[in-house]
Amino acid sequence: MVRGKVQMKRIENVTNRQVTFTKRRNGILKKAYELSVLCDADIALIIFSQKGKLYDFSSSNIEKTIKLYKEYRKDQKLDETNRPIMDHHHIQLLKSESAHMAGMIQFLESTQRRLLGQSIDSYSLEELNEMDAQMNRSLHKIRTRKEHLFKEQVEKLKQKERELLEENARLCLECGKKPWEKIYKEATASDHDMSSQSSEVMTELCLHTRA
Repeated sequence: MVRGKVQMKRIENVTNRQVTFTKRRNGILKKAYELSVLCDADIALIIFSQKGKLYDFSSSNIEKTIKLYKEYRKDQKLDETNRPIMDHHHIQLLKSESAHMAGMIQFLESTQRRLLGQSIDSYSLEELNEMDAQMNRSLHKIRTRKEHLFKEQVEKLKQKERELLEENARLCLECGKKPWEKIYKEATASDHDMSSQSSEVMTELCLHTRA
């Protein structure tokens, strides 16, 4: 058998009402104290009797606790005031944007499958030609960008080479030596002169032998 909820109502007898108030008041004050000790909670309890007599309990400073409560309620009211109202028009707008985004996602997924060559058996010749032209345009842009980056990298390497040559020349001058470019040119010219002399000697030998 399920018992229904007992409906509470005001005690009509004044004496019984005062006795019940005293018992319940002491009980709730005791529970508040136990809760503050066991759970380290900051508790403030205020009770006014029917005649306006005050009974209170505080685990620390009741004025400080009340101040914290007022600040909390103030912040809560500000949050409620700044919270956007979700009216019917706003909800419909959100639904419309959600449907639009879902359509865009479906279109992008379809385009991705087309670019990957998936599920193209049902496409017509015109559609395939358009896909081919689109991919060629994309490849042209990619190659153009790649060529541009390659040229930039080559220019950076050339600039680095010039800086290293200038640094090498400066160090050679500080050490009283010729820069290696001049040494290379002089060595090349010397090799060229020796090669020319060897050619002249070989020519004279050939002429002398023939004579």
